[in-house]
Amino acid sequence: QVQLVESGGGLVQPGGSLRVSCGASGVTFSNYAMGWFRQAPGKDREFVAAISRKGGGTYYADSVKGRFTISRDNAKNMVDLQLNSLKPEDTGVYYCAARFLTVVTATQYDYWGQGTQVTVSS
Repeated sequence: QVQLVESGGGLVQPGGSLRVSCGASGVTFSNYAMGWFRQAPGKDREFVAAISRKGGGTYYADSVKGRFTISRDNAKNMVDLQLNSLKPEDTGVYYCAARFLTVVTATQYDYWGQGTQVTVSS
């Protein structure tokens, strides 16, 4: 039984920072690439960031490059996303996802969490 659980979402003013986390259980965590996606009301789910299974490769959507940082700790079965210089358009439900072995910057992931809400508003 695989579970991915996100935490750390909340309300932040523009220009602020937030850190969201995802804990995994039921898998050999180091065998999976991890990704973060987000979905705003009325929009499709979109890729945000991803990291290879050993952490050696990171990938970001153009809209978040230079502002967001993805990291993982395989000893703790966790992947984090640091969100800096937040903009109102960053608002949405943020989901973590796991994909066996290889990382992709699309939605072809094997397991998904329930999501955590991030709202950027003044």
